[in-house]
Amino acid sequence: MISAISWVPRGVSKPVPSVADPPTKEEIDELIKTGALERSGDGESEDGDGEMDVETPKKDDQISQALEVAKALGKASKVTESGTKFDDITDGLRELDMEHYDDEEDGIDPFSSGLGDLYYPSNDMDPYLKDKDDDEESEDSDDMTINPTDSVIVCARNEDDVSQLEIWLYVESEDGESNVYVHHDVIISSFPLCTAWLDCPLKGGDKGNFIAVGLMDEPSIEIWDLDIIDEVQPCVVLGGIAEMKKKKGKKASIKYKEGSHRDSVLGLAWNKFYRNVLASASADKQVKIWDVATGKCTITMEHHTDKVQAVAWNHFAHQVLLSGSFDHSVVLKDGRASSHSGYKWTVTADVESLAWDPHTEHSFVVSLEDGTVKGFDIRAATSSSTSESKPSFTLHAHDKAVCAISYNPSAPNLLATGSTDKMVKLWDVSNNQPSCISSRNPKAGAVFSVSFSEDNPFLLAIGGSKGTLEVWDTSYDAAVAQRFGSYIKKSRTTPGS
Repeated sequence: MISAISWVPRGVSKPVPSVADPPTKEEIDELIKTGALERSGDGESEDGDGEMDVETPKKDDQISQALEVAKALGKASKVTESGTKFDDITDGLRELDMEHYDDEEDGIDPFSSGLGDLYYPSNDMDPYLKDKDDDEESEDSDDMTINPTDSVIVCARNEDDVSQLEIWLYVESEDGESNVYVHHDVIISSFPLCTAWLDCPLKGGDKGNFIAVGLMDEPSIEIWDLDIIDEVQPCVVLGGIAEMKKKKGKKASIKYKEGSHRDSVLGLAWNKFYRNVLASASADKQVKIWDVATGKCTITMEHHTDKVQAVAWNHFAHQVLLSGSFDHSVVLKDGRASSHSGYKWTVTADVESLAWDPHTEHSFVVSLEDGTVKGFDIRAATSSSTSESKPSFTLHAHDKAVCAISYNPSAPNLLATGSTDKMVKLWDVSNNQPSCISSRNPKAGAVFSVSFSEDNPFLLAIGGSKGTLEVWDTSYDAAVAQRFGSYIKKSRTTPGS
């Protein structure tokens, strides 16, 4: 399944990403310590009863660890599939009979002109191999190159207990044809729940190209460098477990890093104005503000009574933060008035997602588990944090939970919704009177994430339970073209579109 999607701005990615250095022994030991790699034998009973050959466990450990490292590097072969034993590798090597390789009879192919056709000191001297190598290298180079006009999409994906970040390219040719494919992926330690792209220069320079990831059953936030291939560890980890002690017959004792969440991270929001600031929402009922440059939590807020599902920064007032919770509430906090308790809106079900209107400072929408979407105008809020403000509109959008919403960054009042009913819908919410202008089943399964592109604003990325990224060019929808045609024309004449 694809649980979250983030667009990377055009021209930010390196044309050819760097390849990570192989992990050092210390890094592998750290991966094992944190549980990213597990040594064979961890499932043994604590009592350690039973007899076994002394040498066999050592071989098991070495091979299992090697396979796990290969898997973490993204280079594991089919022999790592579930149920495969290291004996299969041994059998394969035995079948090759490498020990008697040199005993084979030398001979010359009767159909050749002699040994000269069979052997060259190097591939560079073999005319057949040289041409083939040049062609393959050229194709590989083209496939790995990210052009300034390519759109990059990061998908948080899980399949067969393998969690990863997939970096997709959406490429448009001169004749208007489009192609979507995976450029590379990053193996991560746990099921990804949410992502947020950020450009804070964590490794020096003016800007970077990073993705922050919130994880299931993990209190930490991992930040990965998208310009590096085959990386094993994130470049920054916010919070997490400092130490875990297991005692026989007792519950494990957990010591958290200073400022860390205590449960899964469910939502993330990067502040584009204060570029080192990241907000996080957690199942521990807390909202935290992080300085990613220092790796420290600067503010912890505890204004919800249940899991916090989503956070969103205002596009105009950059210190204003919304948070939505399973306690059926949305809370606004303004960093410019830190002593104020904030404003609170009560809703009818668990909050699934939040979105500020990018075209006005005062409006936001919230999607709910009961299939509805509500719009609010913060100007109608009273000074009392306990008062209830009526929504600007209530939209019965889907038959099931509305997991994702996204405003079009170019066309005002164009809103996309995605639901576990497998449908994606487009709405015109002008004058607080929403009307559905288009809908489709993108064949993504239950839809968990939808997101309009900033650079190509009528491209809508869709991810769901089937695990395949779908990109809908909504500009070719007749109803969209009829209502928002002027914005479509403008987006197509914008440089780089």
